[in-house]
Amino acid sequence: MMKDAMGPSLRADARARDAWEADRSYLLAVAAGMLRRPADADDVVQEAFARLSRASAEGIDDVRGWLVVVVRRLCLDRLASADARRTTATAAPPETAQASIDPADRLTLDDEVRQALAVVLDRLSPGERTSFILHDVFGFPFEAIAELVGRTPPACRQLARRARLSIRAGSFEADSSATTSSPQETSELAKRFIAVCEGGDLRELVSLLDPGVAGHVSVIGLAPLPPVRGVGAVAQRVMYFFGPEAGVALETFALEGWSALVARHGGKVVGVVRLDEREGRVVHLQAIARPLRRQPR
Repeated sequence: MMKDAMGPSLRADARARDAWEADRSYLLAVAAGMLRRPADADDVVQEAFARLSRASAEGIDDVRGWLVVVVRRLCLDRLASADARRTTATAAPPETAQASIDPADRLTLDDEVRQALAVVLDRLSPGERTSFILHDVFGFPFEAIAELVGRTPPACRQLARRARLSIRAGSFEADSSATTSSPQETSELAKRFIAVCEGGDLRELVSLLDPGVAGHVSVIGLAPLPPVRGVGAVAQRVMYFFGPEAGVALETFALEGWSALVARHGGKVVGVVRLDEREGRVVHLQAIARPLRRQPR
């Protein structure tokens, strides 16, 4: 199977061959987390290994680290290209360069890889899965992750390392005996929170907040924002960061037992929010985010 997927030059490269065996599953998880299409993720990983086969051995000290950087850059290039295609109007219909591929076969492949990825991630502990996804897939620093989940940065770093080792030792072939429950399953509160943010319904948002609610946002690379308290102040900040005019798409996310959501902009994760709830209402919001172009108010 490996010989079919790899060209002669790559088969002759022992360094690339060893990396293929050890790191391909890990790189697929990174790419799939960014692109959200397993077929695209597989294409990106193939391209990364092709580039490795052409790279100078003397210039690469850490092969896996080099591959991760290449995979992330290729993913960002794809996301930017896809965004440009969506926002550029053309009179002619889009070209179908792969019209010879049966769409049913493509969907089947996507489903198989997606299921296999879910199986691999589901075998991790909640802490391992959280640290791995937030750091290796979403690219957040361990210091920010530690603040979000209430651990120390070294503890988060160790959890991510254990996750990598587990993924390396695992397989992307589906195992019918393993549970395939999705790590994206979260509470109804998170779904309602997303709905009111997308609709800009301030009154409904207020109904989801506890009277003593507090909110804290850490923007990576910037000075800490002062925490806010009270329904009015928290609702205003939530709408600023995640309302209809914020330009982000919200999705539910499982965060070590807490309800949570991720914010995407142009396909890239720009923020993660933890929702602490009590009796069906949010009592505290803890968020980490990448810098925004506009200043928070």
